[in-house]
Amino acid sequence: MSWFFSTPKIDHARVVAAIGAAEAKTSGEIRVLLARHRAPDPVAAAQKHFARLGMTQTKERNGVLIFLAPRSRTFAVIGDSAVHEKCGDAFWTELAATMIVHFKRAEFTAGLEHGITRAGALLAEHFPRQSDDVNELPDTIEEAD
Repeated sequence: MSWFFSTPKIDHARVVAAIGAAEAKTSGEIRVLLARHRAPDPVAAAQKHFARLGMTQTKERNGVLIFLAPRSRTFAVIGDSAVHEKCGDAFWTELAATMIVHFKRAEFTAGLEHGITRAGALLAEHFPRQSDDVNELPDTIEEAD
């Protein structure tokens, strides 16, 4: 998806807190990646970074990546195989449509929080947190060239 406004200002602390809150209810993993380069095909770029970030190595294959490329004003939200099996394309389409509303209003932090919260709810429904759950991936915003 793409939006047509300026480079986003993102409150990293709020986004990281949203990741932590979402992951507290699930064994799933959520990551946010900000690209420094243009990404005309954000889904392909997200898929490349998904593997590089180790997201295909989670125990239950239940990671979600939110990829944001401000220079090309594009983004993508993708999930690992087990997540996609549970939600299908309709979930991703609806999630992207609601996130872009925030991005078009230059509400980038709110858009990311919304995406994280919705993805977290999906993960919690299909991959509830277990007593022996460990955080497999860092709850940070990554940046990539």
